Amino acid sequence: MKILVRNKYVNKIEKYLGKDTIIVLTGQRRVGKSYILKMIRDIKGQDDNNNIIYIDKEKKSFDHIKTYQDLNSYIDAHYQNEKMNYILVDEIQEIEEFERTIRSYITETNAEVIVTGSNAKMLSKELSTIIGGRYKEIYIQSLNYKEFLQFHNLQDSDDALAKYIQFGGLPGLVKTGLEEDDAIDYQKDVLNTVLLKDVIIRNNIRNVPFLEKLIDFIADNIGKIISATSIAKFMKSQGTTIAPDTIINYTEHLEEAYIINKVNRYDIHGKRLFETNDKFYFQDHGLRNALVQGTRESDIEKIIENIIYQHLISIGYKVTVGQLQAGEIDFVCTQKAGTKRVYIQASYIIGDDSTRLREFGNLHNIKDNYPKYVISMTPLVTRNDENGITHMYLRNFLMLEDI
Repeated sequence: MKILVRNKYVNKIEKYLGKDTIIVLTGQRRVGKSYILKMIRDIKGQDDNNNIIYIDKEKKSFDHIKTYQDLNSYIDAHYQNEKMNYILVDEIQEIEEFERTIRSYITETNAEVIVTGSNAKMLSKELSTIIGGRYKEIYIQSLNYKEFLQFHNLQDSDDALAKYIQFGGLPGLVKTGLEEDDAIDYQKDVLNTVLLKDVIIRNNIRNVPFLEKLIDFIADNIGKIISATSIAKFMKSQGTTIAPDTIINYTEHLEEAYIINKVNRYDIHGKRLFETNDKFYFQDHGLRNALVQGTRESDIEKIIENIIYQHLISIGYKVTVGQLQAGEIDFVCTQKAGTKRVYIQASYIIGDDSTRLREFGNLHNIKDNYPKYVISMTPLVTRNDENGITHMYLRNFLMLEDI
């Protein structure tokens, strides 16, 4: 099958090559990290001056590489001193003390190291401790809407958007197709694999039934402000007693596996972050839908909010939840340099005065001159301004590379 190039990620990787930097592709399993690594392999392999050393820890042919000593032996056996060596390791967290190896080879003048990993703790613990700031993390997301159209050979339309809302952006759906039963089976297999390998086994989780209840709860409450205490109270009402500290730990494990993303609240007027009560979104909303099942009629607003959040991350924004004294702003978006800010409200249909007052009114209460948007699926809306607030149709918003 033809591999479709995700150029934005390939370009990011190219930017950091030649800078004595270890490049780490992170993200949930099955979002396309392996294919991006293969793209780099194929691109660099076209030059006879390059030597490719490619290791895929999900293939049985590499089962013998279990420790950093095994990794050293394999690389040394395939290293060519007269060429530029591209050391590419897929799912490197499966190798014990892998950081010892990559720390050594990054000092070589004729070596580039690119690895993938499916657990954030790999960076915070193993990598940062050993090699400090000499690595660049590139976060790989599931397909955004434009990529979804390309991968499935679809034209931008309301029908294509409906498919994206339902099925999400796992690249592997290209093979299974967008028939609901087949897609859900694939998505459940992916979720079970991630939970088993990157949450349960890695963190020695004993209370698996509670973990399953927790992820169900988060799936049903995406976009809502929740806390460990509120989750504990709900679980108790359902007959399950669990300590808030355990909930915090399990939630962090789900974050580390890139299943969910936590979004902090930001006091717009006081310009500070709150320490408790956050929102959660799924890395891939299609996985969330497969978990919940059913149609999207009853939870469409949650999914729209999840999609908008992931698109904002995709185009380079840091996102928090805005808090006002008299209301909430769904997203406060800042570029990493901190020089630009955008406020966004997400809605399904602006169909009556009360909805319009809620979505537009909160934005009007922000007394600064940064751009303000309402994103919805209101019929016939293309892009118009209402007293300084831009109202956009979701499809048009998802086609943007910046706002």
